Amino acid sequence: MLFSSLIFVCAFFPLFFALYYLLPKRSLRNALLLVFSLFFYAWGRVVYLPLILAASLIGWGGGVAIGAFRERKKPGSARASLIVSLVLLLGLLGVFKYAGFFVENLNAIAGLELPVPEIVLPIGISFYTFQILSYVVDVYRGDVKAQKNPGLVMVYLCAFPQLIAGPVVRYKTVEEELTGREVTRDDVYAGLRRFVTGLGKKVLIANVAAAAADGIFGYEPSSCGAAAAWIGALAYTIQIYFDFSGYSDMAIGMGRMMGFHYLENFNDPYTATSVTDFWRRWHISMSSFFRDYVYIPLGGNRVSKPRWVFNIAVVWMLTGLWHGAAWTFVLWGVYYGLLLILEKFLWGKPLERIPVLNRLYTLLLVVIGWVLFRAETLTDAFGMLRAMFGGYGMGTGTVTWTMILERSSVNGIFILAMLAGIILSTGIGKKLAKRAEALPPKRRTATECAACVLSLVVFVLSVVSLAAGSYNPFIYFQF
Repeated sequence: MLFSSLIFVCAFFPLFFALYYLLPKRSLRNALLLVFSLFFYAWGRVVYLPLILAASLIGWGGGVAIGAFRERKKPGSARASLIVSLVLLLGLLGVFKYAGFFVENLNAIAGLELPVPEIVLPIGISFYTFQILSYVVDVYRGDVKAQKNPGLVMVYLCAFPQLIAGPVVRYKTVEEELTGREVTRDDVYAGLRRFVTGLGKKVLIANVAAAAADGIFGYEPSSCGAAAAWIGALAYTIQIYFDFSGYSDMAIGMGRMMGFHYLENFNDPYTATSVTDFWRRWHISMSSFFRDYVYIPLGGNRVSKPRWVFNIAVVWMLTGLWHGAAWTFVLWGVYYGLLLILEKFLWGKPLERIPVLNRLYTLLLVVIGWVLFRAETLTDAFGMLRAMFGGYGMGTGTVTWTMILERSSVNGIFILAMLAGIILSTGIGKKLAKRAEALPPKRRTATECAACVLSLVVFVLSVVSLAAGSYNPFIYFQF
């Protein structure tokens, strides 16, 4: 079940919150949240429901064991419990996400003919595995107390707002709110507005851009000229940001409506002035996970230069693999690792002194990175990059404008969606919100009324678009 689906928006969402607000106790609300979350997950593929329950129980059991051994001052036993938990959780992720990739490459390298396991990737497995891993590690570090109630661990891990597409929520972020949260009118109002914003970003911008991106990336790269290739690359650049940030907005909004305060996951990444700055702004929960649980334990930047390079290489190899079991994702991770190293040692500081060029430089490299990320194979990735830089001509190639207009949905609606995406990518929303806060009370009230009307228009347009059967891909199946 997708957030951007009629059944969710018109049935699941209103039914859940109607029941949620009717229940008087937090314990009952937690029970309702868990039941609805498990139903939400099972809707897509009920066969994988035991998998997320197993991950919850492994995390709960590991946390209880680690906490008990820490209280008894048995660090060796606590460390052994941590290792067992990590092996089990990462083992589940490895089998279901990487087994086929490993066997395929083993066959290619060693000339074997081992049967390649055909395993359908469980939705959201990377997100919820990392989330429960962070809990177990934080208990071991003493950052949080072990939760003895398995039901609360399941609520933390399985809560449907962040279950299938993040953000990766740390247990310490919601530890107190699991048992002590309150929901105010302001929470409901702000959360609902945030949900509608995310829905509009996903349906009215990302989905429109996706139709064009998927259409053009569906052609052979050698048939695309530079114009067609750049349309596809830029469309995907808008699609992935508004898709991913839209889902994060919806998750944060629904969490707020329940009394949870999830942390922000995006901070206007396309306004970044360097690749380093981009990764401080993009998918913040994932970046902070790799920073806190991989990069810093390896030594971070408090090591020799060769060791720092090694640390960055490890982090970005794992980051690439986390996104998908394919060499395109590995290359994408290597690409960003190399850029971060080069910025550190060569052109990072000089670039800071060139205000406009640094933004253009960052955007160009990010667009190139998204081509690597989106392409199905390495051959397609290099072919599309060649097309973008004129390797197959400067026009549209053998992909005619008629094909682009009809089959790739590059039309007036697409142009409007792209313009809206570009404008909103500048951070104009936050700037207007700050200005509104500084207005006198009467003008601020009028501004709030106008914002409510705009939210209502966005919601109606989104529902109408979904009802019309518009293109509505789910980009996170591979994660």
